[in-house]
Amino acid sequence: MNAIVGQRHVITVYSRPECHLCAEAIATLQALQDELGFALDEQDIDGDEALQRAYFERIPVVALDGEELFDYFVDEKRLRERLESRR
Repeated sequence: MNAIVGQRHVITVYSRPECHLCAEAIATLQALQDELGFALDEQDIDGDEALQRAYFERIPVVALDGEELFDYFVDEKRLRERLESRR
């Protein structure tokens, strides 16, 4: 997804079930979602061969409005800076 929903930014997490790093990244983003005002889109790579090829060894991958920002972990400070710079 490479769009802003309404005027909200979209953070996409490419992940898969049974991935503890994915669960941690999603929990971090859910905790920040209301405060920072973004939409959260979770994409299970297991259901899509192209996504699996692209992300299998790097999950979770976190993208902001289609731009990849993080692999493995969410850097909260950097995320805040990126969102602030786009307001």
